[in-house]
Amino acid sequence: MSQLSNMKTVREILSRYGFTFSKKLGQNFIVNPSVCPRIAEEGGAGPDTGVLEIGPGIGVLTWELAARAKKVVAIELDQRLLPVLDETLSEFSNVTVLHADVLKLQLEELLRREFPEMEVVVCANLPYYITSPILMRLLEARLPVKAITVMVQKEAAVRICAAPGERNAGALSAAVRYYAQPRVLFSVSRGSFLPAPEVDSAVIRLDIRPEPAVSPPDEALFFRVIRAGFSQRRKTLANSLSSGLAMEKGRIGAALEQARISSGARAEELTLEDFCRLAEAIFAMKEAEKV
Repeated sequence: MSQLSNMKTVREILSRYGFTFSKKLGQNFIVNPSVCPRIAEEGGAGPDTGVLEIGPGIGVLTWELAARAKKVVAIELDQRLLPVLDETLSEFSNVTVLHADVLKLQLEELLRREFPEMEVVVCANLPYYITSPILMRLLEARLPVKAITVMVQKEAAVRICAAPGERNAGALSAAVRYYAQPRVLFSVSRGSFLPAPEVDSAVIRLDIRPEPAVSPPDEALFFRVIRAGFSQRRKTLANSLSSGLAMEKGRIGAALEQARISSGARAEELTLEDFCRLAEAIFAMKEAEKV
């Protein structure tokens, strides 16, 4: 069943199973034959690799992953697609399909059970509406994976991979860079999907860092500072932080000075090291208040 990206084949399969697309689940299946082989190759699927796939759909990407990897575990939320996947992936003995919600699974336990002593990568064609929650779930779990390669809305790809100083940098890109090194691999036109979405997509790869990029004294506070900094983008960093952290501007000013950051700076100009120094200064203030 190597013709899964053929439009006619896809329509025949879906018709046979009486399948209709769910807007709620953001279902768009890939029908461009050049896309999935490239995702599988650039995502790191290899003969000694285990692949965790999220949202296999009818198995177009799964087929390419299974042809290259040692083992593939595909997590599908839509129960209607399980019999379809049984058919389309029937020639592979190295594929396991799980009917589950990836946001509710114990992923570390799953990887330990399914991929013993294997290098693991994650590949997915993510529904646009749930891109950020799934990415942050994967990153915050600090799973023993080498890389996460996903197809997302092109606009989201630009935001996720934005570097400090770029206009599109935000709280999400800062959080991603804390855990990984992101890069855009290639673009995918809207005509590559069935049904065609209203926007183009892009494939990005996040190479997981062995350790986070910086070492804040309080990780929760570090991320609160980042979110507060980006919470009111039209305001200066001092004003955003004062409002977002519920701290007086004078204290915020002192923390910025301690961190060697201009009070007139904007959040998108800051590096992770800048945010870490700022979080350290605020943490020290809060600790001093306890004495």
